[in-house]
Amino acid sequence: MALDGSILGNCASEQMEALDRDFGEDPDVQVGTVITIVEILRPAGTDDLGNPQFASLIRMRHNTPDPYRVIGLMEQAKHNLMARE
Repeated sequence: MALDGSILGNCASEQMEALDRDFGEDPDVQVGTVITIVEILRPAGTDDLGNPQFASLIRMRHNTPDPYRVIGLMEQAKHNLMARE
């Protein structure tokens, strides 16, 4: 089975639309660091009740050479997410 790229493409498209809504008219802003995190699920058999089980693999890409900046941005994203709860 081939990977369905539409999930990643739709997410990226929705993000660009949201950024354009919020910042599209401001000539002084630009996109800085971009980080993508993708979870890949791979079938891993079934449990005792016959329910399917999956192994989870995480892939990440970013466009920043400084790994500490990436870690800091991910930490800030975590705080932003937790603040919404």
